[in-house]
Amino acid sequence: MKPFKYIIFVLIFPFVLSCSSSIDDYENTKPTFNLAEYFNGEVTAWGIVQDYSNKLTRRFCVDIIGTWEGNQGQLHETFYYNDGEQQIRIWNLEVDSNGSVTGGAADVVGEANGGSKGTAFNWQYTLRVPIDGTEYDLFVDDWMFMMDDNRMMNRSYMKKFGVTVAEISIFFDKTQPVRKCG
Repeated sequence: MKPFKYIIFVLIFPFVLSCSSSIDDYENTKPTFNLAEYFNGEVTAWGIVQDYSNKLTRRFCVDIIGTWEGNQGQLHETFYYNDGEQQIRIWNLEVDSNGSVTGGAADVVGEANGGSKGTAFNWQYTLRVPIDGTEYDLFVDDWMFMMDDNRMMNRSYMKKFGVTVAEISIFFDKTQPVRKCG
């Protein structure tokens, strides 16, 4: 049985490596992502949540107001879900001289960490998510990609025990005048 396991490992390992992405892959891409510049003022975003089987489970719109003082920022996010639920998340962020970002919010366990290269921003954190009266701590691998100066795409992968349990796709737009969710 051991030779069979070895053969499977040899066949699957290169595929697994080819599926991973690194922030360094985007170093020379344009337009350049700058967290404090993009999330300064009002931004509106629209998104969907898909479960482990890719079934659409929720849709939402989020109004975001970003404010910055030096390298310290705050993002005030108001989520409006298609089922009528509303949720507020307030991120407190810090960008260091190397462009690394740390931050947190009330429903983030510990600290979020990340950084950007070229057009991409990646950060990771654990989010406490209430589902049917129970709270689950889910690891989030969050990727944002600048499309142009006003629009950005976001893909987030939520995992539990290393298994992706949900994927979130979000489209951000700060084209003036900013369209609000309501």
